[in-house]
Amino acid sequence: MAVEIEGKESDMRVHVDGDRSSRRLQVDLQKRLGAFDLTVDFTIAPGITILFGPSGAGKTTLLSCIAGLTAPDLGKILIGDRVLFDSDTGVNVSTSQRDVGYVFQSLALFPHLSVEANVQYGLASLAAAKRERRCGEILESFRISHLRSRKPAEISGGERQRVALARSLVTDPSVLLLDEPLGALDRATKSKIVEDLRNWNEVHRVAILYVTHSREEVFALGERVLVLDDGKIIADGTPHRVIGAPRHETVAQLAGFENVFDATVVSTHEERGTMTCRLEGSTLELETPLIRAEVGSAIRVGISAGDILLATSQPVGLSARNIIPGEMKSLEQRDVIVLATVNCGVEMQVQLTLAARDSLHLRSGHRVWLVVKTHSCHLLAR
Repeated sequence: MAVEIEGKESDMRVHVDGDRSSRRLQVDLQKRLGAFDLTVDFTIAPGITILFGPSGAGKTTLLSCIAGLTAPDLGKILIGDRVLFDSDTGVNVSTSQRDVGYVFQSLALFPHLSVEANVQYGLASLAAAKRERRCGEILESFRISHLRSRKPAEISGGERQRVALARSLVTDPSVLLLDEPLGALDRATKSKIVEDLRNWNEVHRVAILYVTHSREEVFALGERVLVLDDGKIIADGTPHRVIGAPRHETVAQLAGFENVFDATVVSTHEERGTMTCRLEGSTLELETPLIRAEVGSAIRVGISAGDILLATSQPVGLSARNIIPGEMKSLEQRDVIVLATVNCGVEMQVQLTLAARDSLHLRSGHRVWLVVKTHSCHLLAR
């Protein structure tokens, strides 16, 4: 599936390619919601594409336009050669006839129906034998065959999520839209459902657009991630490239980069592909990857707390270029992780395990050294 969405102000243009092996969905539309404009341009293929971004970025609006829940002002939407919406000719196929599956945050299961009846709901046009077979296969794929006679209120939250996925997938949609379907689940339950969804889609190769705020889900599920902010795509690529090595401050914040600093370029070292930057409000200098920036240029530097090593004596003989002295300011335990704040001219946060904290006997006021590799310093666009 390929999706291209572009536009100016109230313009939104979507183009999606695909049939069973290459589903094709084309959308060319205009939609404005108050002062908010959705202006995007992207292409996705069969498989799982993550739509990642802060609240209010336009993610749900985008899904609603594709599903037919939000009526465009102008434009055209197609899957393959089948027109779903065309403002010029007056075509507007109903949501139920679009061949688009949609799982909402609320799941929207029918409380009075059994698991089996919920899953079969979209198969009413099929003969009973085929309906039973199709339902049985999807229940087995999502490990909920034993729940077929129960009502939604009689099963767990994770099981209800599995039922919602099975109900959307049993109709064999051309496109599947998932709006934070696993957000309320614990990590272990979420991980198992993610594994089943990935396994199912490796066989069926449906084009899935999956909205999440979870960094863990991005890496667990996504073959590709699109970051949407203020109605625009600001990053596009593999999870590792986009989230693991962000190039935009908004992406860094979404990815959980705890350390983001204003800085000034003080020198460049083209022969070794690096440059030196001084962090604003301090004398601290960091060696970072080289970019096209003049000496004196203002930049932003992001460093993940998990990419910083902490030592209680000055390290020697390391390949890392940034060895920074500092003083321990505070230690905050967050579940099984400890977040240490170190004053080294600016405050930096460092992620530690409980075992590391205890073995190093860390306390407030202790002298420490931080070790930061050059390529752990990510240069960010504002």
